Amino acid sequence: MNGFRTTILLAALTALVVWIGQMVGGPNGAIMALIMAGAMNFFSYWFSDKIVLKMYGGQEITANDDPELYGLVQELAAKGGLPMPKVYVIPEDTPNAFATGRNPEHAAVAVTQGIRRILNKRELAGVLGHELSHVKHRDILISSIAATLAGAISYMAYMAQWGMMFGGGGRDRDEGGGGGGGNIFSLLFMMIVAPLAAMLIQMAVSRSREYLADAGGAKISGDPLALASALRKLHMGAQNIPLQVSNATQNATAHMFIVSPLSGGGLASLFSTHPAMEERVARLEAMAKDLSYMRS
Repeated sequence: MNGFRTTILLAALTALVVWIGQMVGGPNGAIMALIMAGAMNFFSYWFSDKIVLKMYGGQEITANDDPELYGLVQELAAKGGLPMPKVYVIPEDTPNAFATGRNPEHAAVAVTQGIRRILNKRELAGVLGHELSHVKHRDILISSIAATLAGAISYMAYMAQWGMMFGGGGRDRDEGGGGGGGNIFSLLFMMIVAPLAAMLIQMAVSRSREYLADAGGAKISGDPLALASALRKLHMGAQNIPLQVSNATQNATAHMFIVSPLSGGGLASLFSTHPAMEERVARLEAMAKDLSYMRS
């Protein structure tokens, strides 16, 4: 269901790009905006693993450095039918984890030092399963596509703004009578509403992928309740012990973590890259009941 929802959301972003491109500069406007946004996000997609791990000071480990962690990742990767990813430890006290890499053959799983202090082995396996599920479903690629489409919409909003500044709306008013009002309204929509809508859709894509990774991680680890327990602990821990990095770094990478390192509720939740924790836990608990029923 969440995979289908992701497809619909990406289709909505694509349709928004095409419509705005047609309004601003015809078909060439949409193509130009997609090329510009795609060029920026291509670099991020191709080198995402190196960039984010360097940002957080990730230290690669081997089986000799941490036999339990490395062995657990190795075991879960085999269960998930995945190549063995690189394993990193982030020198942060906040409990969290993320996966990165452009495909399963070039993937990395990273956990903070703080996560090892508060999770037991079952809970850690659930978290690692969640991250390996992101790798298996190529979520870095999907998030890059969403970012490219949203970026194209932002570029076209700037183009519309320049059109307003140079009096495009005024000329239409003089030439077409009442038609100018409609054109001004369209420009205002593209400048204000379209980028906001694109951001909301991009965040919704991210939330859908988190639900999928929760379900996939529970299947890989075979223990939905352990993952639910881990999520509760991580959510509380991330709020109590914030990341010791700049706000800009947190905002740019928040979507990658298993629980959001950012605080905020109410209206801010609309722009959250993660679903509500209560809903994530409830789905995992329902999944555990279904598994119990199937085994009985």
